[in-house]
Amino acid sequence: MRALPARRLASTALCALLLAGITGPAAVAADSAHERTHAMSQAPVPGADALLAQVKSLGNLGAVLKPVTDLLNTVLAADNGQLTPDQATQLGDAVKAAIAQVTAAAPAPAPTVPTTPALPSAPALPSVPALPSAVPSTPAVPAAFPVPAAAQAKGLGGAPAAKDLAGDALTALQTAVDNLLKAATSGDVSQVLPAATAVVTGLVNLLAAILLGGGLPAPNLPGLPSLPSLPAAPSLPASPPLPVPTT
Repeated sequence: MRALPARRLASTALCALLLAGITGPAAVAADSAHERTHAMSQAPVPGADALLAQVKSLGNLGAVLKPVTDLLNTVLAADNGQLTPDQATQLGDAVKAAIAQVTAAAPAPAPTVPTTPALPSAPALPSVPALPSAVPSTPAVPAAFPVPAAAQAKGLGGAPAAKDLAGDALTALQTAVDNLLKAATSGDVSQVLPAATAVVTGLVNLLAAILLGGGLPAPNLPGLPSLPSLPAAPSLPASPPLPVPTT
């Protein structure tokens, strides 16, 4: 009768060993899989830097869009389009803070190409000895073809200087918002609608600047007309050939 408990103890110990042999490797494998999953979750998507920049530009648009549309909705729904000084200050400060935040986060524009320096005049050819009257005299060599002033203002080879379209659109939008706040506190309802229209136009200009100048992918919605491209810089005319003197 005393052998039975010892047999049970041995059986229990054997079961424990079997369970340890089964669950031990499984637990280690589960931990390794969890570590691999965690490591993979920390790895960035290859080649996503350019797309992240595009997403950021769209996020900047959303950051400005909300406070500006809040201002427009409040003004257009107000009695005669007029706001109290406190309302105007609160709404105007929200727009100003959003524009300042986007402007501070925007990358600096690319440096402009230096203007083309004026080309020196070609040296004059040495004088030719007197020839018979039938032979024409040697013509003077013309000066090098000058670069037009307009082309010099645009940069080397007539290429337009780098332009911060989004920055210009934000500046114009801030001016339009300031004008709308003045109209909404002036007591003159006739000034409200033109000022509000200018703000809407400023938002459209900002959207166009981001779409055309922010490197975003072209829209591909069926039936959507293509967006106009930015105008190309005019090319300089070719320099006239130098005349060859006759002997």
